[in-house]
Amino acid sequence: MVSIPGRRAKLRHRLPGALLLAVLLTACANEQSTPAAKEPSDPNDPDAVFSAEARAALAALSPATLPAPPPDISNRLADDPKAAAFGQTLFFDASFSGKLLDGDNDGSVNALGQKGESGKVACAGCHLPASGFIDTRTIQQQTSLAAGWGKRRAPSLLDVGQSKLLMWDGRRDAMYNQIFGVIESPVEMNGSRLFAARQVFAEHRAGYEELFGSMPPLDDTSRFPALDAELTGCQKLDATNACPQPMRGAPGDGAEYDGMKPEDQRAVTQVIVNVGKALGAYERLLTCGPSRFDQWVHGDASALTKSEQRGAALFVGTGHCTDCHGGPYFSDEKFHNVGLKPGTVATVFLDLNDHGAATAMPLLRADALNVQGAFSDGDDGRIPTDDAPEFEGGFRTPKLRCASLRPSFMHTGQLRDLASVVAFFDRGGDLAGYPGTNEIKPLGLTDRDRADLVAFLEALAGPGPNAELLAPP
Repeated sequence: MVSIPGRRAKLRHRLPGALLLAVLLTACANEQSTPAAKEPSDPNDPDAVFSAEARAALAALSPATLPAPPPDISNRLADDPKAAAFGQTLFFDASFSGKLLDGDNDGSVNALGQKGESGKVACAGCHLPASGFIDTRTIQQQTSLAAGWGKRRAPSLLDVGQSKLLMWDGRRDAMYNQIFGVIESPVEMNGSRLFAARQVFAEHRAGYEELFGSMPPLDDTSRFPALDAELTGCQKLDATNACPQPMRGAPGDGAEYDGMKPEDQRAVTQVIVNVGKALGAYERLLTCGPSRFDQWVHGDASALTKSEQRGAALFVGTGHCTDCHGGPYFSDEKFHNVGLKPGTVATVFLDLNDHGAATAMPLLRADALNVQGAFSDGDDGRIPTDDAPEFEGGFRTPKLRCASLRPSFMHTGQLRDLASVVAFFDRGGDLAGYPGTNEIKPLGLTDRDRADLVAFLEALAGPGPNAELLAPP
């Protein structure tokens, strides 16, 4: 077949998605089959081979425009620009946090301050905007050191708006309730809803009331007890990195919070719910963006190297990657057990018995803050009603756009590079992993196959969020 000059350029403007990719790949193949135009083939860098099924599968990963986050009916301000601007302000504010508890908080560049200091932990402290909203600060770059050491790697926030169930195990079902787990964790902010609500009243009242109406009189200590950063949350962690006493200012403290009237407890909780809704509006704007892979799918034959193209073919073919990493953001948004054997992270931490989603889902269903409760603006049925077998030892399928920015991988952060991740899946996981049944099988890839898959994954990096989203407004 002889190509007609200019024809392919015209087709690029007319043909979307799978058809354009098929035309591009077929045209390239036909040109290469013409003896006069064929260049000597390098056996060490062969051309990629694409079946019709592979072409369609690749096109499905790259629509003409990457979809915006789906509507979040649990948050009426999810796409409100003013709410997003307010949430951006809150994202960088460390004043909601209590004392740093772990001795590894030594004032170095790897910590957020010195042990005993308060007001040091903001969302941006473990989700660094300049690093793709992941933690590249903490030493070892595996799990995060905030007030204390977390057990799981802080996930990237890029494209988090695509998810309805949050966290590695799905414990949270909305951004407005996810913030409670951060504020009231002794190893994250080590604060409390009472303390944080009073801080919003003191520092952000005008911005809050513009969106949500009048705040309760949180300066009235007869109704809302005074609680400072030195006393809120936990005072000391035990040998298991947990807080042995109740968190002051949180439900169950037997003190300030429990001593309030129920209606005042609800008013405090509502303030933090609204803070979470504003944060959610901001975080929905954070996206990796289109990559060289998308340019290639949509007509730029030079956008990917031969290795990256071979990796693309493997990704949708013998690698079986799209069994879980499907869709425009390369995730099925489900929970899977992949046979990961716990490994030591951050030098000394080994989390041996994490049941993942099997533990999280009953907690989510029982949570008064979930989308079925009174604090939600709507329920779209996102909470699973039954426990699937893969929940046991199962963790969320991470999105893969901008994955090459991450310094470590898996929910533990124990794999240090993409080559290790590909090797892990190639061998079918580990023999003795987390509780539950390993879902994956060995792939039998060659050394070049593994290198090509890594090259393809690196080609999924995009420009990231707009620059104005990377700092306080």
